Amino acid sequence: MNFLFLCTGNSCRSILSEVLFNVRAPEGFHAYSAGSKPSGHVHPLTLKTLNNLNLPTEGLYSKTIAECEQFEPDVVITVCGSAAQEACPIFLGSAIKAHWGLEDPSHLDATAAVKLEAFLETVAHINRRLDALFQLDFSALSNEELRLKIEKISEIQ
Repeated sequence: MNFLFLCTGNSCRSILSEVLFNVRAPEGFHAYSAGSKPSGHVHPLTLKTLNNLNLPTEGLYSKTIAECEQFEPDVVITVCGSAAQEACPIFLGSAIKAHWGLEDPSHLDATAAVKLEAFLETVAHINRRLDALFQLDFSALSNEELRLKIEKISEIQ
């Protein structure tokens, strides 16, 4: 099952979601990430956070939605935050769609140490949601039931 994590810049939250998903995913599951207006680079603190957690960073780059359409996602999850008034990208495929809003730690006006802590909090937030996602019995759920359960996971803080 293919998952696509979308946000605006594809430099932070969606990249973190992609990596965290892929290191934990059961066999047959894979994630990609993209942005509606890709920044053209992965945020340095995203890379530092992943490196500090001994997670892979090789091959990560800021991608457009068009670059990921070839992977034919079964599930598309937008991760744009609400407080930043971001325009979340829309993916118009037949995939199950859900929104897991996450605030962007890269936009904090703070010291590098405080920002790095915010990145780690974002990782913990994503992991809590992935814990719930990977507990679902995908084979026993209809597409609508799966959509509702994936959307409900957005409430996990």
